[in-house]
Amino acid sequence: MKKIKIYIAGHNGMVGKSIHKYLIKNKIGNVITATRKKLNLENFNKVNKFIKDKKPDAIINCAGKVGGILANNTFPIEFLNENIAIQTNLIKSSYLNSVENFINLGSSCIYPKKSKQPIKESYLLTGSLEKTNEAYALAKIVGLKMCEFYNSQYNKSYLTIMPCNLYGPNDNFDSKKSHFLPALIKKVIDSERYNNKSIEIWGTGKPKREVMHVDDLATAIGFILKKKIKNDTKLLKLIKKSSVINVGSGNEYSIADFAITISKLLNNKNKLNFNQNYPDGTMRKILDSSLIRSLGWKPKIKIKKGLSETINWYKKNYNI
Repeated sequence: MKKIKIYIAGHNGMVGKSIHKYLIKNKIGNVITATRKKLNLENFNKVNKFIKDKKPDAIINCAGKVGGILANNTFPIEFLNENIAIQTNLIKSSYLNSVENFINLGSSCIYPKKSKQPIKESYLLTGSLEKTNEAYALAKIVGLKMCEFYNSQYNKSYLTIMPCNLYGPNDNFDSKKSHFLPALIKKVIDSERYNNKSIEIWGTGKPKREVMHVDDLATAIGFILKKKIKNDTKLLKLIKKSSVINVGSGNEYSIADFAITISKLLNNKNKLNFNQNYPDGTMRKILDSSLIRSLGWKPKIKIKKGLSETINWYKKNYNI
């Protein structure tokens, strides 16, 4: 494993940084990275030349435009175009340059809005998508299907990892672009900073979400990559049946529960005000992660410990 070259696309994002840290710490391969300034992933010729020159043995695609409900609703064209371009460029270049080990990062939000729960990989495209992030979901489906088609047409074993909602250090805490968990952390902290008597939470607080610490996802990707490099028979058989593998914690809580837990961790007694003028989005979303569990992986980081770590990171890095 030490001699293989692993290119992490999107290494400066929350997921990319966690995977980079995990690979270095565990001495897995020689890690290759490139900043956005050095390599524009939306430009096929530049991506293809980079992969041809660097000759990675494995590529982990963590790159992409991500955001919460507000960002997705406001900029659907950007979410659609940028994510399609990044994925197709990396996947096509991987094939053209004989990169056998390609791991793509999907998102649980691409499953149908009214999926049965827990959500199995086979439920993909069996119903309508959630309108608030439809553009992003469609783009990620294109990347996922591209991996699947290369596998069936050219006998590849490209894989899309489908994580549940992620959180942790290096998350995006921008109020207009963040996902719900960092947004909640910021709102609870800001309510005390600015002496507010209440904390506004978008929606009813009733939707449930499964969340997982980003470092648990990094261990899952490292786990899969090791098996893939070794041509693990069980994994390869699984990929033949499904080019998608769910990765979740198995634990879900309501938005209200998350807000209450964060408030308690911060000793904040301000009242929670649920603004029902904002949409709830999908009411429930928990993944069936039995496939990756069958391979021997499971998450380790408990929610309170993970939230405490994330809160401390936010305070330290935003000088609070």
